[in-house]
Amino acid sequence: MGLEMEGMAAAIGVSVPVLRFLLCFAATIPTGFLWRGVPGAAGRHLYAGLTGAALSYLSFGATSNLLFVVPMAFGYLAMLICRRLAGLVTFLGAFGFLIGCHVYYMSGDAWKEGGIDATGALMVLTLKIISCAINYSDGLLKEEGLRDAQKKYRLTKLPSLIEYFGYCLCCGSHFAGPVYEMKDYLEWTERKGIWASPIPSPILTTLRALVQAGACMGLYLYLSPQFPLSRFSEPLYYEWGFWHRLFYQYMSGFTARWKYYFIWSVSEAAIIISGLGFTGWSSSSPPKAKWERAKNVDILGVELAGSAVQLPLVWNIQVSTWLRYYVYERLVQKGKKPGFLQLLGTQTVSAIWHGLYPGYIIFFVQSALMINGSRVIYRWQQAMSNSVFRAMLALLNFAYTLLVLNYSCIGFQVLSFQETLASYQSVYYVGTIVPIVFVLLGYVIKPARPVKPKARKAE
Repeated sequence: MGLEMEGMAAAIGVSVPVLRFLLCFAATIPTGFLWRGVPGAAGRHLYAGLTGAALSYLSFGATSNLLFVVPMAFGYLAMLICRRLAGLVTFLGAFGFLIGCHVYYMSGDAWKEGGIDATGALMVLTLKIISCAINYSDGLLKEEGLRDAQKKYRLTKLPSLIEYFGYCLCCGSHFAGPVYEMKDYLEWTERKGIWASPIPSPILTTLRALVQAGACMGLYLYLSPQFPLSRFSEPLYYEWGFWHRLFYQYMSGFTARWKYYFIWSVSEAAIIISGLGFTGWSSSSPPKAKWERAKNVDILGVELAGSAVQLPLVWNIQVSTWLRYYVYERLVQKGKKPGFLQLLGTQTVSAIWHGLYPGYIIFFVQSALMINGSRVIYRWQQAMSNSVFRAMLALLNFAYTLLVLNYSCIGFQVLSFQETLASYQSVYYVGTIVPIVFVLLGYVIKPARPVKPKARKAE
C-alpha cells in the first residue's frame, strides 16, 4: 500500500502526506451525502462527529484528534462554568492553544516543502468553538441593542455534549471550512427552520462545484511549474527589470490562488451535498435554490475586484464573515463609526490565526492599508458628477487593487521576513508606498458630501 501511495503521489507531483489528505478530503463528499440517510438527530450528531474524527485519523494520524480535544474541552468547560465570560475566556484560550501549535509545528514551513499537518483543521475548529461560546454568552443579553448577527445566532441554552461533538468535527467542513454557526448546524441536524420541509436536490450544484474544482486544480498544475515560488530567491529574478519583476509577482499570486480555489470548491461540494449549504430561495421568478453557506470564494469576484473593499466579501467568505461578526463589529463602540484601528485589529487577529510568520503579519497589515486606500478612491469616485471621471476613478481603483493585492500576497507565500522584504524591495516597495500615498491624500482631498434635499414644507 505504501509503494502504491508513493507512486500515486509522484504521478501528481505531491508528497504522500498531501495525497493522503487529498483522498480523505475528497471522501468528505460521499460522507456528506450519506449523512442525509442517517435516522434521528442523535444519530446524525454521532455520525457527523465520528466520521470527522475517523477522516482526521486517516489523514493526520491519531495525535490530530488528541489535538482537537484540548480546545473543544476548554470551550465547553468555559460555557459550563462561566457563561457570562465564556466567549472571552474561550477566545483567549483557544487562540492561545492555536498559537502554541503554530509555533510548535511550524506548519507554514511544512506546507512550503510539500508537507501537511492538522493545524489547518485546528484553525477551522478554533473559530467554530469561539463563535459557539460567544453566542452562548450573548444568550444572557436582552435583544434590545444587539446587532442583527447577535440576535440571529445567540444561544439561549447550552448545547449537549453530543450536539457539540457533531458540530465541532462535522466532516463536511472540518478540514478546510467553511465555518458555520452552531444554530444553523442544530437546525440542519434536527431538520428545523429552512430544513423542516424537503430541500431541493443538490446534485447539479454539487457537480458544478466539482467541475470547478477540477478546472482549478488543472490550471494550478499547469501554472505552478512556470511560476515557482523559489524564483524569488534566485539571482535570475533580480536580473529582470522592474516591470518583469512586477509581472512575475502578479503571476505568482494568481497561480497560488488556484490552489485555494480548488480546496474551497471541494469543501463547497461536500457542504452542498449534505444539505447544510442550503440557505433558502431567491426572490426571482421562478425562485432558485441558494447554497450560500457552502460558498467560500467567488473566483471572478477576486480576480476582477473593482475595489479592495470587495475582497473580504469574495475571498475566504465565511472566515471574513466570522471576523466581521466576532472581531470587527465588537471592536466598535456603540454610537461610533468603525475606523482604521478596528480594521487593523481585525486584520491582526486574522494574521495570528494563520500563524506567527512575519510574512502573514506583513500581508495583513498591508491589506489593512490596501483597503483604506481603496476607500479613499471610492469616496472620490462617488463624489464625481462627471461620468467620464467616475469611470476613470473606477478603473484606477481596479488597477490599484490588482497591483497592491498581488504585491502584498508574496509575503503570505514566502512567509519569512527576509524573503518578504527582498521581494517588496525588488519593486521599490510600490505596493506599500501607493496605499500610504492614497490614505494621506484622503486627508487632503476631501470630496464634498452630497447635499441632502430638504423636506418640502406642507402647504
